[in-house]
Amino acid sequence: MRVIESFGTQNIDERAAMIDGTRPTPNVGEHDVRVKITAVSVNPVDTKLRQALTSQTVGTILGYDAVGQIAEIGSAVDHFEIGDRVFYAGSTARDGANAEEQAVDARLIAHAPERLTDAEAAALPLTSLTASEVLFTKMGFKMAADANTGQQLLIINGAGGVGSVAIQLAKWAGLTVSATASRPETRDWVKKMGATHIFNHREALAPQVADAGINFFDGILILHSTDQYFETAAKLIKPFGHVASIVENREPLPMGLLKNKAASFDWEYMFAKSDYGVDLSSQGQLLAKIAELADQQILHTTLTATIDSGINADNLRAAHQLVEANKMVGKVVVTGPFNGSEKA
Repeated sequence: MRVIESFGTQNIDERAAMIDGTRPTPNVGEHDVRVKITAVSVNPVDTKLRQALTSQTVGTILGYDAVGQIAEIGSAVDHFEIGDRVFYAGSTARDGANAEEQAVDARLIAHAPERLTDAEAAALPLTSLTASEVLFTKMGFKMAADANTGQQLLIINGAGGVGSVAIQLAKWAGLTVSATASRPETRDWVKKMGATHIFNHREALAPQVADAGINFFDGILILHSTDQYFETAAKLIKPFGHVASIVENREPLPMGLLKNKAASFDWEYMFAKSDYGVDLSSQGQLLAKIAELADQQILHTTLTATIDSGINADNLRAAHQLVEANKMVGKVVVTGPFNGSEKA
């Protein structure tokens, strides 16, 4: 089968960083399904994992957002059938979705939203899982329509993939959502996603929040530059509230600033479950809920860029370039067919 392999060349402009190749069809374990891939999305985790590869690393198959059709089912799988159209993020502990076919644990997947195209659906799994877990598991908000009315959430960097979904889910769940954005196009985007208040993260946040008549937030989600925004978050968080982040800090964080508010800090990393084998079925269940909300037109795709001339190394390299430029609004997806070289 055709695959796209990534190597230890950090500069994505170099063709050697990502090449077309071939691999044997993956074996299917008892809990697995084998999926024929039709669309993949590129996330910051793809670029970070590629950049971490060394020159000695054997070609790695990345890809952690996918849509496709089930072609084979493991012996312990009883809730999917051959031909089912599914979507998922998968696991960084196994080969990713940048391949014609992928073996993935069936507990991590769900039927794809019927209303969405393959490209629209492929934009959702990783970001929707991250947003759902951080909002409703780590931060403790209730995952039900209008269940958190009267509570305030601040999302720092609302126009990215996770922020775009988190705004929508939080608004559906009844929260009043504030988000930060600095450029006209990102401010327009977070407003479209459902943010009530929009603050400029290139300026001091506390005065802007005060001008909006907000004293404290019940939750603050940091999606960019945790070191830069932690102290501000500590000032703006409500007593017993939750500050959460998905972005690793570069320096030690001053956790003591949260002590007198008895506030909590939460890390979110959606691959923790699949990396360590913890509660895998919860991710399939969350994706099933995401598909339901998408089909009800409550949750909208965050797809903003599609490369539809085939899944190959050149197109995936172009998608990585878009993500690495740090100016993406929403998500980029590459759709099939696979049309790279047959040469390994």
